Amino acid sequence: MRSLTWLVAAARLLLPAENMAEIQKQIVTVGVTGASGAILAQKTLALLEEDSRVERIHLVVTEAGQRLFAEELGISTGDLKQLPDRVLARKTTKIETLPNKDIGASIASGSCTVDSMLVIPCSMGTLGAIAGGISDDLVSRAADVVLKEGRKLVLCVRDTPFNHIHLENMLRAQQAGAVIMPVVPAFYHHPKTIDDLVTQYVCRVLTQIGLEQEKMYRWAGTPASKKAEA
Repeated sequence: MRSLTWLVAAARLLLPAENMAEIQKQIVTVGVTGASGAILAQKTLALLEEDSRVERIHLVVTEAGQRLFAEELGISTGDLKQLPDRVLARKTTKIETLPNKDIGASIASGSCTVDSMLVIPCSMGTLGAIAGGISDDLVSRAADVVLKEGRKLVLCVRDTPFNHIHLENMLRAQQAGAVIMPVVPAFYHHPKTIDDLVTQYVCRVLTQIGLEQEKMYRWAGTPASKKAEA
């Protein structure tokens, strides 16, 4: 019996990386609020939907977030269940849309299996609710659950300049375990399009929850020739 147990353990160690990814698929919650940046949510959903390491995506969009999709991407709300298909312009298979007012939804409980949560973009109002533990809608309640269960929460705050209240709320959320990731574009990868900027940022966000993307540019240092010229 012991030898059989040892063989099973050894077989698991020898599994290819892609098979391990199949075994350890993630369930991710994505919250979308009314802060400008609908394109960030769109790219996040696209990459998660395509990622074989992701089993399911719980999508919660606030009323302001629905308005954001309409104003910035020209995507009307209509039937909320059809929103993912309209956002990605194709049939989605992993995304389940939950009403933000449904504080009795599955992800409102710590007993629900969720590996991580992203709020992208994250408004200052939602940040304040999360930092203050005010679980009066599903986005803030789900975030509260993720924090209390010690899971990964990434808040992609999108506003500027920050006032004193914003900074205090970011600090409180970070001290509670959240990752504060302001929507700040990078330029060291020499972006040519808006999509280049968006993709790099979202890839960095997904890295925070253990889903590194092949599309992400990784800085490898300045070549010696350029150092010499400088």
